[in-house]
Amino acid sequence: MESPARNKSRATGAASDEFVDRLNPEMYVVTAAAGGERAGCLVGFASQCSLRPVRFVVWLSELNHTFRVARNADVLAVHLLGREQYGLAELFGGHSGDRTDKFQDVRLREAYGGALVLEDAPAWFVGRILTRTGGGDHIGFVLDPVEWGGHGAQGGPLLRLSDAVTIDPGHPVD
Repeated sequence: MESPARNKSRATGAASDEFVDRLNPEMYVVTAAAGGERAGCLVGFASQCSLRPVRFVVWLSELNHTFRVARNADVLAVHLLGREQYGLAELFGGHSGDRTDKFQDVRLREAYGGALVLEDAPAWFVGRILTRTGGGDHIGFVLDPVEWGGHGAQGGPLLRLSDAVTIDPGHPVD
């Protein structure tokens, strides 16, 4: 039997990479609007976090322009992308809202609470922000879904992490 200290050291190094490298989560575009500003970013850290009531959490980097807008927002919009929407993923993941208006050429509409919904997303929801919680270098925004839509259950494969690994982040990761 290995000592707990040995297990801990492996979990923080190569052994954790073996686990994390096997993950291939969906990628999301999260949009926020507050104080006359709008922002959006590509997010790989997100998940349903409760069944009853339904809750969803998205994790935003504290270094990100979207985080700075989201911390003053009441709602966020969370969008799934299809694999064929790589260009949209690159726009929201490869450019910083500090320097680029990501919404300039994107079809969008205002939804519940002033949320910005990308009209070409195959599925989306707007969630009221219930709480924010720390989690390392990201802050989790726990959302109560209040409005949703999209193009129906039919559609192609979703954009996943493996599809987006070539996108250079618009903001540094550290």
